[in-house]
Amino acid sequence: MPTERVSVLKKDTAICIRTTDYSETSQILTFFAKDSGKISAIAKGSKRPRSSFAGPFEIFSYGKIVFADSNKEKLSTLTEFEPIGTGTGFSTLSADLYKLNCCLFATELLNKLTHDYDPHPQLFDDFLQFLQNIQSSTTIKPPALSSEMLTFLILFQLSLLKETGLQPVLNHCVNCKSRYASRDTRYEVYFSSSVNGLICRDCEAAFPDKIRLSPDAADCLSNLKLLTKANTKTLKEIEKLLTNHFTEILGHKPKMAKYVLSP
Repeated sequence: MPTERVSVLKKDTAICIRTTDYSETSQILTFFAKDSGKISAIAKGSKRPRSSFAGPFEIFSYGKIVFADSNKEKLSTLTEFEPIGTGTGFSTLSADLYKLNCCLFATELLNKLTHDYDPHPQLFDDFLQFLQNIQSSTTIKPPALSSEMLTFLILFQLSLLKETGLQPVLNHCVNCKSRYASRDTRYEVYFSSSVNGLICRDCEAAFPDKIRLSPDAADCLSNLKLLTKANTKTLKEIEKLLTNHFTEILGHKPKMAKYVLSP
């Protein structure tokens, strides 16, 4: 007679990337955890006034969690949550609509490109750093495209592609292997999602999905250190390119993309 699997309590450090009301008193949460990867758990009683979780969870809640993992095909049960830092996590992001939209866009991509129980410790660190960078970045009023925030978003998106095994080739032509030559007027450069990387002038005719890059955008993609000095026009061009690339990968345009490029 088969024996029922006993729940195992696990500890981890995690960021809440999705919240869903389950009942009048409980929530179903999706966490991106450093050692466990993406997990879904029910927080029983989290919405009660005297909850042991000190109130309902919000997106971007960040802290140490303890959860009962009985079967990876079923919901885990969150048993403990200890906030890290001030306890407010990244709740102040909601005070700035553009900051919030950038973070929600990054979170949407993170959720769709990662799998349950597939750990990515470096990606966790990069996501945490991204949230911290956005939270501490300069607020733009009235709402407008922020070069600083676009830079943080682009860097995180490239990290996400790298850590999920989708890193694009950005320093040479994917087809003929010729290296990208910065500011070489003879070297027109394109990006093709179908081959996940740069395409040179001599090869571009074979790739109908290619998008031509300006010299500034090509330079930044081949040398990411240049992003911090790029103007808003160049950053917007790169973000449009990445949005198009994620659209091809996912098979649909990310919902939050339009709020980042058109605040």
